[in-house]
Amino acid sequence: MQASLLINLLLPLALGVIMLGLGLGLTVDDFRRVARYPRAVLVGLFLQTGVLPWVALGLALLFRLPPELAVGLMLLAASPGGATANIYSHLARGDVALNITLTAVNSLLCLLTLPLILNLSLQFFLGEGQYVPPPVNKIVEVAAIILLPVALGMGIRAMAPGFAARMEKPIRLLSVLVLVLLITGAVAQEWRILTQYFAVVGLACLLFNLISMGSGYVAPLALRLPRRQAIAIAMEIGIHNGTLAIFIALNVLGNATMSVPAAIYSLLMFFTAAGFATWASRRQAATS
Repeated sequence: MQASLLINLLLPLALGVIMLGLGLGLTVDDFRRVARYPRAVLVGLFLQTGVLPWVALGLALLFRLPPELAVGLMLLAASPGGATANIYSHLARGDVALNITLTAVNSLLCLLTLPLILNLSLQFFLGEGQYVPPPVNKIVEVAAIILLPVALGMGIRAMAPGFAARMEKPIRLLSVLVLVLLITGAVAQEWRILTQYFAVVGLACLLFNLISMGSGYVAPLALRLPRRQAIAIAMEIGIHNGTLAIFIALNVLGNATMSVPAAIYSLLMFFTAAGFATWASRRQAATS
């Protein structure tokens, strides 16, 4: 598993363009609404930082994963939501403003939680402590990819609302095209990894993804949050920043095996999130 042109250049550029398009559909009032109803943000953050690491630990022990793969799964659980969560939430008619808010807050929070969870995981599974510094540079990159294009798109909407409205459908189609290309590229790039490790850790990654997305959807509904917010939270905690996890495994820990769960999860979540987005979008359209 190694970084590639797809991860380092094409993916950030494509996501930046799509986030610009998502910004065209947002206003300041969307974020004010999130601030007025902070329960959704608190629920998403609690599930991400207080529940998912325990789920990952339970799956690692249940499947008796080799120590390095177990640490890799915990690293994935400690990583915040990825930028693609915003795209899937948009396609599923979720609350994109909530997604962007959660991604921003979660990315800052993980500067504290990710090193803590990862260091404890290294101690528990490998019996050795290893200081993992906060991934400040990668968090800044995530912020640049998400927040700056969104702010630019919102500015364009404020000045040219007609143009912003006309661009909504083309941006939605572009989002689908980019996701298809990413899936194809990911499969081609990680084929050897998938065939070598899928039997060992694939089922654990799939269950972790389904539990993450399922709890992210059911818990908000049980707390009587709006369905659009439940969709956003499900996408946010079901689509982890696999690129960040892979970066830390390769460049901070220097262990390619620890990057495997993130690589497999990143591929699986494309399909599970697409299925969930299709179902949620149809349900939203039927009830609206």
